[in-house]
Amino acid sequence: MDDAWRSGDALLDVLSALANPHRLRIIAVLTEGRNYVSQLARDVGLSRPLLYMHLKKLEDAGLVSGSLELSEDGRAMKFYAVAEFEIPLTPQVIACAALTLTDRDTDTEKES
Repeated sequence: MDDAWRSGDALLDVLSALANPHRLRIIAVLTEGRNYVSQLARDVGLSRPLLYMHLKKLEDAGLVSGSLELSEDGRAMKFYAVAEFEIPLTPQVIACAALTLTDRDTDTEKES
């Protein structure tokens, strides 16, 4: 996964995913071990729908992974775990990543 950060778009996705205090708290809780959605929602103090929104952003960026499992009583439970990642963020990495950026709308461009 180390080479993934060389893409400007992937780097933007990761930095965007990390630029939220709720998502940082989710990652912090998941560093203690994988967890199922209901417990994770209680641990971070979010509703399940809001938690799912944040988990999707983290999963799309490759920072967490989810899996659906059946409990002993037959209930479907969604578990999430933090992915191992290291983001080398240096001026050189940013310069190389900037060369690969694609034209995509950003919030700033939409406001113009």
